[in-house]
Amino acid sequence: YDIHVDIPITFAQAALGDEITVPTIDGKAKVTIDPGTQPGKVLRLRGKGLPTLNGYGKGDIVVKISVYIPETLSKEEKKTIENFRESDNFRPSESIKEKIFRKFRNLFD
Repeated sequence: YDIHVDIPITFAQAALGDEITVPTIDGKAKVTIDPGTQPGKVLRLRGKGLPTLNGYGKGDIVVKISVYIPETLSKEEKKTIENFRESDNFRPSESIKEKIFRKFRNLFD
């Protein structure tokens, strides 16, 4: 009864936060993207999915966030991103790396 949807957002939306619109079976719902949202984050819209067969309640809409990376860049855009590369704030923190390795390790436990 849950509906899964993958929503692409821009890097700016992920970094700065934004409000996006998600399609639902009843229309549209607004969802707040928090600043610093990481790709792969999952949001749940409770009760916005398909109705259950017995008529009691509805499923959820599960929204997976993906960040759109442009395939081509102008010279100005490329220069701006190269400036980001030099900043320590644009490198993954150790806590993010540890989360990734912990999830990987848990697959084999």
